[in-house]
Amino acid sequence: MPRYVALLRAINVGGRTVKMDALKPVFTDLQYHNVETFLASGNVLFDSNAKGVALLRKRIEAALLKALGFDVETFLRTGEEMRHAAAKADELATRTKVAALNVGFMHAPIADIERSLSPFRSEIDDFVVDGRELYWLCAVKQSESEFQPGKLEKKLKVQMTFRGANTVRQLAERM
Repeated sequence: MPRYVALLRAINVGGRTVKMDALKPVFTDLQYHNVETFLASGNVLFDSNAKGVALLRKRIEAALLKALGFDVETFLRTGEEMRHAAAKADELATRTKVAALNVGFMHAPIADIERSLSPFRSEIDDFVVDGRELYWLCAVKQSESEFQPGKLEKKLKVQMTFRGANTVRQLAERM
């Protein structure tokens, strides 16, 4: 049975406080197996025989809306995809001047994304795109950067959710 991680956007930020143990029943009620939450940032690992990621995502988002009372954008990745993201993060972390590294997860690759990233690049912030992942390489602590993911989302007209490289590695190991 394939293993997935649901990366939930905007959980436990901006006043949307959700206990992780409240998420587990949502996924078990959908009849997914081996459900576990990881950290308090909206990461849910589970097994499912679903016949398509788009349908899987729709079912999860509808169940979360019903259980929590607000929309929760959900980004799904398989174990193989998370291991690839972790390996890419490890590779990028070896570059000089990388003090913080975060991975932005998108639903689909974005055509011509490089041009859209240009205004966000600086001596402090750089970006690498690999398929549906955007790697943010920050030369200082991310709290010292002027980069704002929300502004990038508006420019790209997409939603994404970011996780720190350590979280991505740990999720990949759990899959």
